[in-house]
Amino acid sequence: MKPEDVLELREPKLNSFESMFVPAVLSGLGTTMRHLRKSVVGGHRTMQYPEERRENKDVFHGGMDTQRYRGVHRLNRDEQGRVKCVACYMCATACPAHCIHIIGEQAPWTDREKYPAKFDIDELRCIYCGMCEEACPVDAIELTYEYDMVGLTRSEMIFDKEKLLSVYDRTVAKKPM
Repeated sequence: MKPEDVLELREPKLNSFESMFVPAVLSGLGTTMRHLRKSVVGGHRTMQYPEERRENKDVFHGGMDTQRYRGVHRLNRDEQGRVKCVACYMCATACPAHCIHIIGEQAPWTDREKYPAKFDIDELRCIYCGMCEEACPVDAIELTYEYDMVGLTRSEMIFDKEKLLSVYDRTVAKKPM
């Protein structure tokens, strides 16, 4: 190693005022005051759930922003009421959490080769990133704005094909706010 490659670091000299960390404390208090002022002027971000719900809030004051919010998944149906999925496995491949499991079979219909005989999503493992929705070539899987799903066991939070289609039936008439 060459002597010119060696850097000698020296601690900065602090005066008595700086050694009591007064500037750092005042800087931190300033940041806290700015955030406090924003929350008082712009409204609080904390909701009193379940008395206060997201869909009752307006978008400006911390309510459901439909451009960024993602909730529980659903499997969409086609015009004939069949599952829209063609079992291409693109959503399962794109999923970074590996929470989508599909078993495809030969489709009984002439307009597609395969359909999902089994389609499961582990909602506890999912990170709700939306990659499955982006990867689907036929728009079969979609993230809804439903967020109040409850399960008492892990198996209740694994959504199978029937449960995902029932989410579609429940949410198809709802318009995003």
